[in-house]
Amino acid sequence: NGEMATLKKPAGFESTDAPVHRIRITLTSRKVKELEKVCEDLINGAKAKRLKYKGPVRMPTKVLRITTRKSPCGEGTN
Repeated sequence: NGEMATLKKPAGFESTDAPVHRIRITLTSRKVKELEKVCEDLINGAKAKRLKYKGPVRMPTKVLRITTRKSPCGEGTN
């Protein structure tokens, strides 16, 4: 009974065995408005071509600074 294992495809159905390309784009900028505009343009382009997409994933923009006291000889100070 090999009939159960075979799957009959409906007429006019062709399998698309095209390779899947996964593309990750990382954009960095201090100007948030321009960055959001570029992201929106990319998403609109993907929507127009009916592509699957995820994102945008926002990265942290705040720069964290730790001040350390250094002496000229290279040793840390108290």
